[in-house]
Amino acid sequence: MDVLPEPPAPIAVTVARQAGLLVALAAGEQMDAALLWRARSGQAQLGRRLLRLARGDETGAPDLAYGRGFARAVLRAVAAAPDGEAMRAEPAAGELASWTEAAASVPSLAGMQEHMLAAAWKETASAVATELHYGEITRDEYLQRHGVDPEVGRLYFHLAERTGDSDRPFGFMATMSSVRGPGGRVQHVPIAAALAERGGDRAAQRRLLAPLDRAAGRDEAIRALVDSHEVFHPVAWTAAEAHALLQAVPVLEACGVRVRAPAWAQSAAVRPQVHVDVGSGAPSSLGLDALLDFKLRYFIGDDELSAEEWRALMHGAAGLHRLRGRWVSLDADRHAELVRQWQEAEAATRTGEIGFVAGLRMLVGLARAEQVPEWTVVRPGPWLARTLADLQDPHGSSEADPGPALHGELRPYQRDGVAWLWLLTRLGLGGCLADDMGLGKTIQVIALLLLLRRHDVAGPHLIVLPASLLGNWRAELARFGPSLRVYAAHRSAGDGDAAPDLGTVDVVLTTYGTLLRQEWMHTQPWGLVVLDEAQAIKNPQTQQTHAVKKLSSRHRLILTGTPVENRLADLWSLFDFANPGLLGSASEFKAFSKRLGTDQDGMRPLRALVRPYLLRRLKTDRRVIADLPDKSELQVYCGLTRAQAGLYAKAVESLAREVGETEGMKRRGLILAYLMKFKQICNHPSHYSGDGKWAERDSAKFVRLAELCGPIAEAGEKLLVFTQFREMCQPLADLLAREFGRPGLVLHGGTPVGKRPALVAEFQADAGPPFMVLSLKAGGTGLNLTAAAHVVHFDRWWNPAVENQATDRAYRIGQHKNVLVHKFVCRGTLEERIDAMLRGKQGLADGVLADDGEERRLTELDTPELLRIVSLDLRAALSED
Repeated sequence: MDVLPEPPAPIAVTVARQAGLLVALAAGEQMDAALLWRARSGQAQLGRRLLRLARGDETGAPDLAYGRGFARAVLRAVAAAPDGEAMRAEPAAGELASWTEAAASVPSLAGMQEHMLAAAWKETASAVATELHYGEITRDEYLQRHGVDPEVGRLYFHLAERTGDSDRPFGFMATMSSVRGPGGRVQHVPIAAALAERGGDRAAQRRLLAPLDRAAGRDEAIRALVDSHEVFHPVAWTAAEAHALLQAVPVLEACGVRVRAPAWAQSAAVRPQVHVDVGSGAPSSLGLDALLDFKLRYFIGDDELSAEEWRALMHGAAGLHRLRGRWVSLDADRHAELVRQWQEAEAATRTGEIGFVAGLRMLVGLARAEQVPEWTVVRPGPWLARTLADLQDPHGSSEADPGPALHGELRPYQRDGVAWLWLLTRLGLGGCLADDMGLGKTIQVIALLLLLRRHDVAGPHLIVLPASLLGNWRAELARFGPSLRVYAAHRSAGDGDAAPDLGTVDVVLTTYGTLLRQEWMHTQPWGLVVLDEAQAIKNPQTQQTHAVKKLSSRHRLILTGTPVENRLADLWSLFDFANPGLLGSASEFKAFSKRLGTDQDGMRPLRALVRPYLLRRLKTDRRVIADLPDKSELQVYCGLTRAQAGLYAKAVESLAREVGETEGMKRRGLILAYLMKFKQICNHPSHYSGDGKWAERDSAKFVRLAELCGPIAEAGEKLLVFTQFREMCQPLADLLAREFGRPGLVLHGGTPVGKRPALVAEFQADAGPPFMVLSLKAGGTGLNLTAAAHVVHFDRWWNPAVENQATDRAYRIGQHKNVLVHKFVCRGTLEERIDAMLRGKQGLADGVLADDGEERRLTELDTPELLRIVSLDLRAALSED
């Protein structure tokens, strides 16, 4: 497709002698001052006019034939140039002198000088490059359109196998494609004959050899071939000489020389490969310390070589090798790396065994810092392949049935989960049960505990959990596993936190905080250790995490609905407890995660490594649970009252003034303090000022929440309201009590742990209070509040995973109504801009299966960007809707 405007078709080529320029005159044009000025300024379109001339027929006046021939000479040079380098289509030495001589026989071209033709050549090559760049056409199609056959006049190297000569098993010949014969096949002549056909035309001979000269300047083997003059006649070659040519193919092709070689020279099927089979048979012992059998096998394509054949190949030099009736090409770098790989593998397998974790890491290409090369194939043997398949696609079995000791009916997906937990336990491996909130992780663990007792797996077992879940676990254990002897090691639970007589206990419940204080828990060898809400150990540097990882146990299990809460390092810390070493050290994992992309393809190696040990089912998957109602989320946009807008604007001005005067940690602290102020102002002016007035009309959020409660109260439905501020709980409860006409419940960090189960039971009762206000940290996990059909996030935590956990207090098994989630956002403020960030943040967790929250990321912004995010859009903030 021609993109540039076509110039008029030229009908003559003449010279403006006084200007020293070659000018193409179009029909009706006369040489005048204007045309001469355009030619001098490069606007006479000489190159494009000559190319139009090249597309015409062969008849016409001598000056037209001259212009057509000159343009096609440029195009033939383009054909011989590397692809995409039309501008480098230089004339051969002496070629322009020949065209200058030819011009003398054309009357209108008398006085032609070589520098004029050099300028014309450059402009024509530039026009070709432009038209190729903008036109929807290939180079070969373009050349054919302009009367130049791209295959004719091209230099070819031919390499072929010879039979009957083991010393010189290859033949070589250089040819030039000369003409197209009958049937359109290109005919070749030896390069010496092609040179002879050009007689004494040195320019034509140099043009023919130009691609070869370029290649010789870039590759020593080609330079030696030219210097030896073997390029000018057929020769018989050794395997080493043939290999040198094959190594130079990229250079030759780039310089315009086509290479014809046997198909095997480029076939991946004949490349040597080391196959590593890991875990063909069951190990003698199980667990992370188990030793898997490890076998090396050697292949050329699909043919397996003997160890002797392989050693001969490895101990030989790089080059071409004849094996099993076929040629194998090994360049020096590939051969050296393959030898190194083979020697490493042989050293690792002298005992015939490899550690379980090392074998798993090899399977996904993480045995070394770089990916396993294409010539090393690591595969699971029959036993390991079957085991990994069972872990990745668990199915319930009679062996994993806890029997009548479980007082409850497991759903099909829960039976599969128990079978997966039991298989991990039998294999001595740790795992992460990452089912969505509300899918019943607790009952699956209780079923596992009953299985351990049924199969005489020694205890006692330890469950570590947040204090807010202690009552829930005690109730669930009493309900589903009443035969289990349970001890709650916590001061609020009645049993105390001192060491019990563990011979009379099956299960010990404790909290993360108690674990820090009680040394006896670290000296006791446990059977199974379970961490509930295991994201509590996502930060490997905290004392809490160190205390957990000091525990001694045979089996380890972590429970969390958010295995990746903010960053991939969360996942490493969790798996460092469940399966130490699987993801390497912290520094190794950090280096590895930097190489991962954030999309599904980039995450594939990590997903493959953790998938057998991470079971995650979602409530939204109807294959998992078909009887859960729908959940809808919507943004509830509020403005600001004038009082709020005034306070917000003053806070922005104050931040702008102060932030420029601080740096380092002091700057971060200042920004965090102001972010808190902005949130308080958006909630209510009294939250910011602390005046205790809490007038409804002063806060747009209070007004919108009151409006929202009317239809909910009329429908007789219940409501959960989450806030991250403890001091907001009572003012919100007072507002809601006025709207619902009766009081509700409040649960925050100051609510005694022992009283929380009673509050939950009261709310869940049909005639119970119509609403509950909860602080996000205290009430965001572990509670079953399915009586509510509405969830309000009054202010935002700025972490989707934490908000989802809170929402799942209502959206879980046992919920029979559709759940509507209302997320309050103040327009024109920081809240609206952070809300937009939140919507993209969920992708990180989804890629495997964002800093400790957006606040910390905001502290790292430069001042202009920070002020842009926190600035007040007064028009949006004060709009009615």
